[in-house]
Amino acid sequence: MSVAELAAYIDQSVLKPEFTQEDIRQYIQEGIDYGCRTVCINPASLPLAIEMCEGTATRVCVVCDFPLGLSTTASKVMQAEEYCKGGKVFELDIVANYGWIRSGMWAEVEADIKAVCDMCHTYGTAVKVIFETDALTIDEVKKATEAAIAAGADFVKTSTGFFTGGKNDGATVEVIAAMMEAAQGRCKIKGSGGIRTRGHFLQLIDMGIDRMGIGYRSTPVVLGCSPEEAAAVHHNLY
Repeated sequence: MSVAELAAYIDQSVLKPEFTQEDIRQYIQEGIDYGCRTVCINPASLPLAIEMCEGTATRVCVVCDFPLGLSTTASKVMQAEEYCKGGKVFELDIVANYGWIRSGMWAEVEADIKAVCDMCHTYGTAVKVIFETDALTIDEVKKATEAAIAAGADFVKTSTGFFTGGKNDGATVEVIAAMMEAAQGRCKIKGSGGIRTRGHFLQLIDMGIDRMGIGYRSTPVVLGCSPEEAAAVHHNLY
């Protein structure tokens, strides 16, 4: 696969809360230069990301109720509408209430996700639902996938990358396989967290994954080139 084809799998993560505006600009620009599918940013960076991605092949993905997912459903819906109403947000990554998932509160989990999906879809924004899979069992991951599909989610996703309550493995082959088994093609799969080597990146592509959240440090590793080299490739293509 070409660099451009591989980059199309990537949501470049620009989410660290300590980033300066200079940092944010740098890593958004690198995501654009690589030709990543999206740059994934915090809501405060939304105006900047929209401005920088305008007219490029890279779209804007914003996180919502991140990284805990513990706001009320009404609050999540209000947040989602605030981010999407301008029509410039391509995708929104919402954190599911994984305490509810662990409690087996499946009706509440589904309703919480559905309310956000319904709001985002009115603005043409796709929704990825993050389960924080390192806090869950494989069975809970499968059941949460079913709940998200019933709620109308476009993607299910493995990790925020900010979990501190236990292991921090992220998008393992086992978890991605469980999501795929449960989804059966009814929604897309995004792996996030722990994808730091080219081998892991390519292995998940071979499994049939749809998208991956890659940290700004790992994008050059998994693509095997610098942003300048990638930008030159895109320039030659287009």
